[in-house]
Parts: sequence; structure tokens; C-alpha cells
Amino acid sequence: MANPSLERERPQPTGSSVTVPPERADEIFLEGPRSRFEELVTLIRVLLDFLRGFRVLHFVGPCVTVFGSARVKEGDTSYELARKMGAAIAQLGFTVMTGGGPGIMEAANRGAKEVNGRSVGCNIELEFEQQPNAFLDRCVTLHYFFVRKTLLVKYSYAFVVMQGGAGTLDELSEAVTLIQTGKIKNFPVVVIGTEYWRDLLKMFEKMANDGMIDRSDLDLFFATDSVEEAIAHIRERAITPFGLKLVVRRHLPWLGERAIDKI
Repeated sequence: MANPSLERERPQPTGSSVTVPPERADEIFLEGPRSRFEELVTLIRVLLDFLRGFRVLHFVGPCVTVFGSARVKEGDTSYELARKMGAAIAQLGFTVMTGGGPGIMEAANRGAKEVNGRSVGCNIELEFEQQPNAFLDRCVTLHYFFVRKTLLVKYSYAFVVMQGGAGTLDELSEAVTLIQTGKIKNFPVVVIGTEYWRDLLKMFEKMANDGMIDRSDLDLFFATDSVEEAIAHIRERAITPFGLKLVVRRHLPWLGERAIDKI
């Protein structure tokens, strides 16, 4: 007798993997099982997203990724703090990487450019048209959120988390989880804004007290309100331990590769 199995009654398809516009790629991908052909097309689109990112970002050098809200406006205290942070990261010798959009992302990229540092972004295609900010040396626009998050981690030796919402919280959690589980090295995670993140920091303490995380996991991130303290922590935890030094990689123009100084 065959084993019974449940299968949801599928609504009418809302789009095809073949014809879906880029801003709906995630929606179609997460909609549930589709035909084998549709799933193959989606797989190819994901592969092309990664390939696009690898080609654009291969020569950007060691990065520090700055996470934060797209809703913060120029002149806001958080915007100016992110701008100062971007400049300090660039002066330390790192490339500033962000999600490429407005708000905190724009401020960090802007700060890097103002001190002649390197500034790159991983933008995401959305239905409400998030445009890359104007302070990027190199930008790649991606269709899938998970591809974008992977690339924001892949090229970075430290993470700076500034004022933000659910997306920023997701990025913080992912970075800490990847370090906690040994998927990436013990790169520094700096949380800027002790008052803003106070309840979250208390929640991490509760997790440790209740045995949900090891107490040593609390050392995976460093909370401060000071750009100077943040930079000192990044210098101590990201430069010396990993032996970072200036290396000039040979790029291959016939593969469409460009050095960061040839924009």
C-alpha cells in the first residue's frame, strides 16, 4: 500500500522563472516547488547572479562591510556617524562595502570616497527600485537576497552594524552565526550605538544565561558608540591576526575583469 503524502493545493502560478522580471526573482524562487524546467532555470539565474558578483568584486581587496538602514537621511546623527565610520575604515586601508543603497549605506560609501578610499556596493533589485548610491567605485546589482548577503560576507574581514531595521538585524545575526559555527573566521563584528541596540544586547545576555549560546559567544561582537574604539578593535582583530598586507592581483581583461583603480 502506498504511503499517503500531503500536497498543498497550489494557486495559479504568479509568474515564470523564464520571464520573471529581476525584481521578482526572490518571490518566484521562494514560491514553492515548480516544474523541473522552471527550477533548472532558477538555478541558472542564481548561478549567473553569483558569477556577476564574483567578476565585479574579485579585485576590490579586503573589505569591511557596513550594515545599516536605507531610511536614514542626510543630516541625521546616524548618517553622519556612518560617514565618519566609512572614512575611518578607508583610512585603515580597507575597502568599504555596503548594500549599495541610500541611508547608512550611502553615508559609509560617501565617507570612504571623501578620503580617497575604495568604496563598493552590492545592490538589490527591488520592485520599489532601490538605486545604487552615487559614491561607489564598483557596484553589482543582484536579483537574489541570499546571493547579496553571501557576497557581503565573502569579501569582508570585519562587519560594522549601525542603526537599522529587520534587514540589519538579519545581517548581524547571520554574521555572528557564521562565526559561531566556524563557517568563517573569527572576524570582528562591531555594533555601533549602544543605546539603540541596548535591548538586543540584553537579549544576547539572556541567551547566554539560559544556555542558548555559550557565554564566550558574547565576545564575538563589540558594542561601542566611538568610531575610534571601533577602528582600534578592527585593527587589533582583523589586520594583525590575518596577516593582511597590500597585494596586487593580476586581472584578466579578456574575462571582463577590471582592477579597482580602473573604473
